[in-house]
Amino acid sequence: MKTRYDLLSPEVKANPYPTYAEMRHHSPVCQVDPGGMWAVSRYADVMRVLKDPGLFSSRGFGVATNPPWLGGNPFSESMLAMDPPEHGRLRTLITRAFGRAAMERLEPRVRAFAARAVAELPLGAPVDVMAPYALRIPAFVIGDMLGVDPALHVRLKRWADLITGGVTTVRPEEEERKQLARDAVAELKGAFGELLEKRRQAPGEDLLSELLRARVEGEALTPSELMAFCALLLVGGIETAVNMLAVSLVVLLEQPALWTRLREDRSAIPAFIEEVLRYEPPVQAAPRLTTAEVELGGVRLPAGTPLLVLLGSACHDEAQFPQADRFDMDRPGPQNLPFGHGIHFCLGAQLARMEGRLALEALLDRCARLERGPEPVRWHRTLVVRGPASLPVVLHPAGGP
Repeated sequence: MKTRYDLLSPEVKANPYPTYAEMRHHSPVCQVDPGGMWAVSRYADVMRVLKDPGLFSSRGFGVATNPPWLGGNPFSESMLAMDPPEHGRLRTLITRAFGRAAMERLEPRVRAFAARAVAELPLGAPVDVMAPYALRIPAFVIGDMLGVDPALHVRLKRWADLITGGVTTVRPEEEERKQLARDAVAELKGAFGELLEKRRQAPGEDLLSELLRARVEGEALTPSELMAFCALLLVGGIETAVNMLAVSLVVLLEQPALWTRLREDRSAIPAFIEEVLRYEPPVQAAPRLTTAEVELGGVRLPAGTPLLVLLGSACHDEAQFPQADRFDMDRPGPQNLPFGHGIHFCLGAQLARMEGRLALEALLDRCARLERGPEPVRWHRTLVVRGPASLPVVLHPAGGP
């Protein structure tokens, strides 16, 4: 048993779940590297933290994603880093944009684009599906919602990565990575600042135009609030969906019988997506900050203690999920924990589920089966998110050998 775990070590990056299990059994609340945050690994403790924003503040998110060397990060000023009442004041503005009616209006466009993206994938030869499939579809969706020029879509994921994991995983001596993060913040502010100004001059029907028209207690959003919304929508609309789409294929490669089952019964896709979210949650952790002295998991923590709430560990806690390390798409659901809980439950949850369903339907329509590519899957990991960095597969056409 280790006394201090490194959550960015190569073995944890490749497969964090054995380490999470060791933490749950031996050190359910403990300090971890990098940074010395206190990790919370058991389901019951995770839920306690998420349910009590008064004692476990979301300001910890802002602290984790805006180190002094960065010089500011609009993502750190978003609703994710806010507590009531400020959080509720702003959340109401975009709740409608991600509601059921909005998703129903958006679905035909997402379905058509997913079909087009899948139709352009090569068949019968190895292809890394991360860029042309797992990234392309979510980037189109959030770009379309925000009214972003399609030419910028390829840059959206890079910005999202650098203002989140590109900040939280930087070690003190890594000056080059620090500059990459600073450059990403500047590029994001420049691009969205220009886009917001265009929408002021010529409003449209996109989400940015709605935010510019919105009034909270009779007042328009400030420039910093608008930029924070842009950063939040960018990260929230891309990171979860990209990793979920990719992990869905990893699971299907590991268990080919599931592909056959889904081809024969498309109604099982939502249950499959729910279990993917539990089995390999795209969002692995959420930072928090204690506001008063508290005992958690048998450890007494002073006020101001930075926490890392391990959602990925909670989703594999045997006390909550029997045979937690087994993929079981017949497990009762839905599994909402991967999208957070309480006031910070992810507004984009239904959007991500819809993207996952439609992207998978498009693949099932075109492909008879999947096969592993010649190279192994490489994993990307930050303190907060995890997913494949490369995913080589061979897609075999429907009706083919």
